[in-house]
Amino acid sequence: MSININKDFSLTPPFEGIGSTLFDKIWEKHIVKKIDDGPSVFYIDRHFIHEVTSPQAFTGLNKRSIKVFRPQQTIATADHNVPTLNQHLPIKEELSRKQVEALIKNCAEHGVELYGLGHPFQGIVHVIGPELGITQPGMTIVCGDSHTSTHGAFGAIAFGIGTSEVEMVLATQCLLQTKPKLMRINVDGELNKGVVSKDIVLYILSKISASGATGYAVEFAGSTIRGLSMEARMTICNMSIEMGARCGLIAPDETTFNYIKRRKFSPQGEVWDKAIAYWKTLFSDGDANFDNEIFLDAADIEPMITYGTNPGMGIGVNGTIPTVETVNETDKNGLSKSLAYMGLKEGTPIKGQKVDYVFIGSCTNSRIEDLRMVASFVKGKKKADDVEVWIVPGSKQVEKQAIEEGIDKIFEEAGFMLRQPGCSACLGMNEDKIPAGKYCISTSNRNFEGRQGQGARTLLASPLTAAAAAITGKVSDVRELMESYELLAASCEQ
Repeated sequence: MSININKDFSLTPPFEGIGSTLFDKIWEKHIVKKIDDGPSVFYIDRHFIHEVTSPQAFTGLNKRSIKVFRPQQTIATADHNVPTLNQHLPIKEELSRKQVEALIKNCAEHGVELYGLGHPFQGIVHVIGPELGITQPGMTIVCGDSHTSTHGAFGAIAFGIGTSEVEMVLATQCLLQTKPKLMRINVDGELNKGVVSKDIVLYILSKISASGATGYAVEFAGSTIRGLSMEARMTICNMSIEMGARCGLIAPDETTFNYIKRRKFSPQGEVWDKAIAYWKTLFSDGDANFDNEIFLDAADIEPMITYGTNPGMGIGVNGTIPTVETVNETDKNGLSKSLAYMGLKEGTPIKGQKVDYVFIGSCTNSRIEDLRMVASFVKGKKKADDVEVWIVPGSKQVEKQAIEEGIDKIFEEAGFMLRQPGCSACLGMNEDKIPAGKYCISTSNRNFEGRQGQGARTLLASPLTAAAAAITGKVSDVRELMESYELLAASCEQ
């Protein structure tokens, strides 16, 4: 194993500043060179790559006859194009097969560690980084994938990059970056029953819109956020990109440290002690200034679901779809177009809407806590006869743990299918596509037209709300189906 996780660069004394935000403290430590009236040369600690956005970058390196500058800081996996059934067989789709084969070839030629199909660490790129201890506080992390913001849950600056930037990082371990504006979103109070982290972020999106954080790095804070598990925090940071943010991050704390400790590539011994000492400095100072700040009450959040074609078009599960008269002039055409695509009517309840597919997976909600949550709810229940349910673990480690805990048996008895790890039906790049015209309640992060397959109709929701739809065959309020508050307590992320 060649990955050098514990470079001294990440453990140097913290940025000394008065009134510094968490983002400031990490940003300033990673500036290699400031350019007058321009972007800064920005150092990258960890670079994740996968089969979709890396082939052209490697081609660029090969044309210039140069190698990956610091291969030990690059980690590869196959996730977007892989099938989630019969992974031991050749990939059927030609384009998917070629992209995975190119990743294997490029990693071998450039000395990059690859967790490909058949490897015990293979999985969705934003799931394997945290679970292996590669993702750590204070780091800068990039990947040719917009949901790299997931890693910000650990108190890191993590963001997606384009293919030309992937090539730049491979060649130099740096990027040209302009510092974004800073926003803090505070959520305080106790969550209602049946409400989990996915509901929190869908609620935020419904309030500020899918463009409400454009140009910002967003720090999520408040007692509600601090009370979440690491996996729940990852869900929230994962979808910060859906509100237009450059990245999302959460200050590390004891929950963070306990999650990282003793993972495969986490610091050990004296290095761990040094790391903890540094990580404990990573928080926004009391007098830190933000360009924008939002305050929300957790008590106002109920189980959420989307009705349109962007993640900001969401309502409480007991709400009604907005009418054209109730939205501003700019949104009128967008609402009409979205509802036409979705086959839904304005001013009608979303609850009771027929569902054809349920997809529980993606880098947003495919971790072991998500699967445990669903299993706890569906145990002893059966899915609706006319609903197809796909449960896709985020990694081989999650799959293995689910089997060891008997979660696969609970799913089997409920009529659910536990598939193999991959991005699956989050996007239409592999074999797991939702047929045209069919409705899918999905725990993924995007509901754009055609995202899950040409003509597919996607409703985003939490794993609990998705599980409720799997049982009833329609959009349902999971709270009405819970047998007791104890069941809730066992299944939620608190």
